Amino acid sequence: MDYYELKLTIHPNTEVNRDVVSSLLAEIGFESFLESEQGLDAFVPEKFYSEKKIVEVLEKFPLPDTHIQYQIGYKKDQNWNEEWEKNFFQPIIIDNQVVIHSSFHKNIPKLQYEIVIDPKMAFGTGHHSTTELMVSCLLELDLKGKSFLDMGCGTAVLAILAKKKGASPVIAIDIDKWAYENSLENIRLNHTLDITVKSGDATLLGEDVYDVIFANINRNILLKDIPVYASCIHSGSSLFMSGFYRDDLAIIEEECKKHHLRPVSYKEKDNWVAVRFCWE
Repeated sequence: MDYYELKLTIHPNTEVNRDVVSSLLAEIGFESFLESEQGLDAFVPEKFYSEKKIVEVLEKFPLPDTHIQYQIGYKKDQNWNEEWEKNFFQPIIIDNQVVIHSSFHKNIPKLQYEIVIDPKMAFGTGHHSTTELMVSCLLELDLKGKSFLDMGCGTAVLAILAKKKGASPVIAIDIDKWAYENSLENIRLNHTLDITVKSGDATLLGEDVYDVIFANINRNILLKDIPVYASCIHSGSSLFMSGFYRDDLAIIEEECKKHHLRPVSYKEKDNWVAVRFCWE
């Protein structure tokens, strides 16, 4: 798949500004992001590219005293692992229980869980606050023998960790071709071959019911799919969602309430939120 690359110069180049830009661009089809000295490099599949939408998003940037400039380039299909190795992905430790690293990393610390992720273009290495929050939530759960759905799986890091914690069956779904293929590769790397990976969106869920659902996507898609998630859980199930800001929590809770989903707890980092719901 060929991509357009958006090189963004952000001033001031803060983590909050980068996170807000990436969240806004994700809503118009951008899939992956690399931090740079100037700000951010963002990638969108050719079929979703629209400079008009990019201009509209950046003109509506909500934080004051922030200046953003950009350049657009075209990227042919290539070895994205090399790009991530050179530019971004470093090992990450979460809650001193799990280390997430790539196959090219050496001298990895010995922790309870080790996950190998070669990310290609897929989102979800653990570096973004939402992925870290969701991993932290997952580490707190007893998943032995429980059915688990990783919705918008990206690199499948959550599905892999769930399998390592004893969940069964484990289903991972993503609409992006790169994420689907990368999930299969990462599952092989972690010897968790009984994870089922599907390419598509929430319409694939049908009548299946899950004990635990994790959905780390973005606010708009979550709002659209909450009714589907509500139909896929039972009285003992838990639904975890992330990919949105603290300020969006109220609208997420309002939509969940319509479908008998009650908020139980949430975690927050850098204004991003991961929230747990249970069926009333």
